[in-house]
Amino acid sequence: METVPSLFSLEGKVAAVTGVSRGLGQAMAVALAQAGADVVGIGFHGMDQTKGQVEALGRRAVSVQADLSQSGRMPDVAARAIAAFGRVDVLVNNAGIIRLDPAEEIKEADFDAVMAVNLRALFLLTREIGRQMIARGGGKIINICSVQSIKGGFDDAAYVASKHAVAGLTKALANEWGRYHICVNGIAPGFMVTDNTAKLRTQKEKVAAINAQIPLGRWGQPADLMGPVIFLASAASDYVNGHLLVADGGYLNC
Repeated sequence: METVPSLFSLEGKVAAVTGVSRGLGQAMAVALAQAGADVVGIGFHGMDQTKGQVEALGRRAVSVQADLSQSGRMPDVAARAIAAFGRVDVLVNNAGIIRLDPAEEIKEADFDAVMAVNLRALFLLTREIGRQMIARGGGKIINICSVQSIKGGFDDAAYVASKHAVAGLTKALANEWGRYHICVNGIAPGFMVTDNTAKLRTQKEKVAAINAQIPLGRWGQPADLMGPVIFLASAASDYVNGHLLVADGGYLNC
């Protein structure tokens, strides 16, 4: 029987994370490195700061620059991510965008842009890296969903639709790939202090109303996802598959 510390160790593993230049992606990449993993960062923006933090922990880090809105390029992106260290044991699909507009005003181009990054690129990248995991006999895939994968929102119809779809895709892949010893799970953050919420956080009345619905009384910080991502990436969750782990300070309970 493994000891508790070894259950959470990622020593010798390779984790690929999308959107690691800052925010949630950066925090999760550093957490995975702290647990022992080498990190492949995938995204449009550079990951110099994240790379420095990972390497300061004695782990290796490689950046794979990619425009995730160009979903047709995902096979090449996946190939480069796998080639960086010869394999990918853990894939964290974190990158995402949001467009805030009332449903009756949202532009078709904005709707398509959200779907392209949040859903289509996510699926195509996962399909390619998943094929490698199937061939190797296992792996962990973690999709960053949202509390809005569970409920609706306001003025963000495209984002809500994309995140509901990602939650459904998580369950579908968990069913299909479980036989290959691949666990596919999701993390559903609540209201987090990130670039995506910067505009919303300037609206004091809305922020006050949201805070009133969070039992812990605060918005989440990127560091609040470090524990959940380590759990789902490690052997500690080997019998967890198709699960959506909510990290929202209790927001959905109210």
